[in-house]
Amino acid sequence: MSNITFKHIPVMLEQCIEALDIKQNGIYVDGTMGGCGHSSAIAKLGGKVIGIDRDMVAIENAKTNFPEITPVYDNYCNIKSILNKLNIDKIDGALLDLGVSSYQLDTPERGFSYRFTAPLDMRMDTGKGQTAYDVVNGYSKEQLEKIFFLYGEEQYAKRIASNIIEARELSPIKTTTELADIISRSVPAKAKRDKHPAKKVFQAIRIEVNGELEVLKQTFTDFCDVLKEGGRLAVITFHSLEDRITKTTFNELAKGCQCPPDFPVCVCGIQPKATVVTKKPILPSDEELERNPRSASAKLRVLMKK
Repeated sequence: MSNITFKHIPVMLEQCIEALDIKQNGIYVDGTMGGCGHSSAIAKLGGKVIGIDRDMVAIENAKTNFPEITPVYDNYCNIKSILNKLNIDKIDGALLDLGVSSYQLDTPERGFSYRFTAPLDMRMDTGKGQTAYDVVNGYSKEQLEKIFFLYGEEQYAKRIASNIIEARELSPIKTTTELADIISRSVPAKAKRDKHPAKKVFQAIRIEVNGELEVLKQTFTDFCDVLKEGGRLAVITFHSLEDRITKTTFNELAKGCQCPPDFPVCVCGIQPKATVVTKKPILPSDEELERNPRSASAKLRVLMKK
């Protein structure tokens, strides 16, 4: 495992570095370390970097190739306990590059991609939790339809779920290509013109398997709590659901008061914790889009602790 080197193009690297406003010897957390692209850039500018990842391959890669980074095998949603174990009270900044890494997508046996034949896995941490196989073969029609529509915004969710149920009654659906074929047969030709018909469903299953969205709001709040005054949290999202949660939570942290709108005065006493630096999300440059097409849907939002 330690001989694996990530081929990783960090998304919106320049914008992230600028947003974090790196300070010499400041403490920074890369909550989604991946191939260390962002982490190593922060370290080169004098930041002390804690790199968190729940993929052990990423941890081994950091240990072998990036001695300037302190790798932590954990989930970024546990940021408070992670810092407590490291005897760190506050940090100067943090970055969360949400979603799946290029390494995970491009490693066939991980089962994230419909481009390769592989077992249905999709776990970011291969050592624990349910797999995509468990979701595809164990969820009810209603459950499948719900996650396809909610997490994938898939308009043909009902038809796809029905066809999965029908197929698995004959035999379990075991591979990515088996699933992709079922999805492809479930959607009309017009839905296949611009992108692969399985893209949204694979995204939805991945989000469900890894519990990606359910922890975001509390995670952003926890990261805000551990920032020093003036410290920044930068979040890169890749689809509308992530971006909506990010935008809403950032606005809540900046607003403070949570009293109903018709209350004449505030009675909750909740004070603003932060300022939203990016009123509108920062998008990839044209040059980056040419260099790295996977950045096309990326949006960067930044929050600063008060």
